[in-house]
Amino acid sequence: MKRILVTGGAGFIGSHLCERLLNDGHEVICLDNYFTGSRHNIVHLLHNPRFELVRHDVITPFMAEVDEIYNLACPASPVHYQFNAIKTIKTSVMGAINMLGLAKRTRATILQASTSEVYGDPHVHPQPESYWGNVNPIGIRSCYDEGKRCAETLFMDYHRQNHVKIKIIRIFNTYGPRMHPQDGRVVSNFIIQALKGNDITIYGDGSQTRSFQYVDDLVEAMIRMMATPESFTGPVNTGNPNEFTILRLAQMVIELTGSASKIVHLPLPSDDPKQRQPDISLAKAALGGWEPKIQLEEGLKETIEYFRTKS
Repeated sequence: MKRILVTGGAGFIGSHLCERLLNDGHEVICLDNYFTGSRHNIVHLLHNPRFELVRHDVITPFMAEVDEIYNLACPASPVHYQFNAIKTIKTSVMGAINMLGLAKRTRATILQASTSEVYGDPHVHPQPESYWGNVNPIGIRSCYDEGKRCAETLFMDYHRQNHVKIKIIRIFNTYGPRMHPQDGRVVSNFIIQALKGNDITIYGDGSQTRSFQYVDDLVEAMIRMMATPESFTGPVNTGNPNEFTILRLAQMVIELTGSASKIVHLPLPSDDPKQRQPDISLAKAALGGWEPKIQLEEGLKETIEYFRTKS
């Protein structure tokens, strides 16, 4: 049994990770300031004596004795991270500094939840970890993209200079139950619009592509990454390499919900990437043959059912 800190633990991904770690027999400290996370996501865990919930912002240092740290704290959808861009980049950068300092003091292994957004609007397709990216440093998405890139830099520098045990994963589009209903992400947007019978809004012509990873597959990858040898730091792509156009996703959601919604098109936002598909060769090799098990139709059914119960 380990004592494990999860920052952003009341969020969409964090709550699933906390649940999995408890099921594996560990003690879990869940840290969240509830900017995008919610107590509702982890209320079913509060009765567990091995679970501790702390309201805290990672911009402020936090002290605890822990064996492992999963650093997930940061708003991850454009709607939320653009709401307060300065707060977003402070969460990525100062949060990383504070958690790395804690890992250094406690000699804990720390995993950084980075993002496919470090690749920007890629010129290489699919994106391998060796690709340095094509990111606008002064755009409306830069607070998130560059914040996560800077966090990766900090992790590597703490590792090289202070010998902190680090792991870096780059998370591609992830979906599933407990997504924030107003996060503006394409899966939750389409499902909520379809369930309400509203028009489904596609930005651009819908030919842009994404690869959709179900949350359970991501959590499995995170657990495996944390268990890799100390010498292996990553970064490692975690995502589903099966690529879908946004238009096809909208059509699938309409079919699975049985909705009468119509598809309408709106202008494409600034710096919106045209393609996003992970090369997961390294993940397969380094994470014990890991690859996504839950394909899009199956995962969408679970997610749709979740949102039906919340409507």
